[in-house]
Amino acid sequence: MKIKKIAISTGGGDAPGLNAVIRATTLAALHRGWEVFGIRDGYNGLLLPDQYPQGWLTPLTRNEVRGITHLGGTIIGTTNKNNPLRFPIRDADGNVRQIDRTDEIIDAFQAFELDALVSVGGDGSMTIANALSQKGLRVVGVPKTIDNDLDQTVATFGFETAVTFATECLDRLHTTAESHHRVIVVEMMGRYAGWIALESGLSGSADVILIPEIPYNLEKVAEKVYERERSGSKFAIVVTAEGAKPVGGELTFKTHLIDNQKRLGGVGAKISDALRQLTGKETRLVVLGHLLRGGSPCAYDRQLALRFGAAAVRALAEGKHGIMVALDPPKVKYVPLSKATHRIKTVPLDSDLILTARDLGVCFGD
Repeated sequence: MKIKKIAISTGGGDAPGLNAVIRATTLAALHRGWEVFGIRDGYNGLLLPDQYPQGWLTPLTRNEVRGITHLGGTIIGTTNKNNPLRFPIRDADGNVRQIDRTDEIIDAFQAFELDALVSVGGDGSMTIANALSQKGLRVVGVPKTIDNDLDQTVATFGFETAVTFATECLDRLHTTAESHHRVIVVEMMGRYAGWIALESGLSGSADVILIPEIPYNLEKVAEKVYERERSGSKFAIVVTAEGAKPVGGELTFKTHLIDNQKRLGGVGAKISDALRQLTGKETRLVVLGHLLRGGSPCAYDRQLALRFGAAAVRALAEGKHGIMVALDPPKVKYVPLSKATHRIKTVPLDSDLILTARDLGVCFGD
């Protein structure tokens, strides 16, 4: 069936480059004579109609996407709540149960004569996209995550921007740490993969890098601080991924007051307090958190996002769907959505990044 109208959704956490994807997808589709619409706030615009009196779709024209490549965030909104596969419903007694509302999405696409969906997001969004594809909707996925943990693509847009900003932060923290002879612990996002912490820690000359792939022993970390003290360096920079955990220990979570959901976070505070007790040195904690998600995408992420958006439209024009576009330098390839979230991409223990860091004397707490 010939394509005339498509929709774009952006789901999960925001990332630098989302607007570039929207622009590329829109312009590539308009170039082929298609109409383009954005779904408001992931699928919330469709599933929570009372909250969107203006409608769940917003038309995307050349004017709407003009001048947005360099902007952070997403002009159509996003959310990491209300997964349509497990949508929370509260009954009269206040009990919450989860239901599958993907059929409603399929029905809405048919009602509005939308021929295909470009779904932009991480593993959660790709899982939803695969479910919709299995129900007959033409879907192409575009991988997005600052964590760089999607297995089927060499890189995801937003990651390089996050690493660059984190590195700049470490550069600044070096000067204050050295001036005050402090140990500064820097906690970074990354979920269950250590890519952001590792790459920014290496490029930002961190003394200790703690990642989920290598359980840490704080005695080893303290010994690194002592070693630097003996060599005349009275300060240290300790980078930790939010998913790092001690040998034989558990991940650290925080329970958010708004939705009572547990999310990774808080390991930096534990490490900072423990190092203060072990070393007797003054310690400080810096949590970069959502600062890594915001701001303008770097040139690399802009180009990758534009390439992904254009490739998604090309795939649909070629009659392909049920796939995710993925970087396979120097090309963008197509991989089945069913494989896109088969596993997360973690840092290999024999990675050259780890080997290089060890040769430079970086401590991984092992």
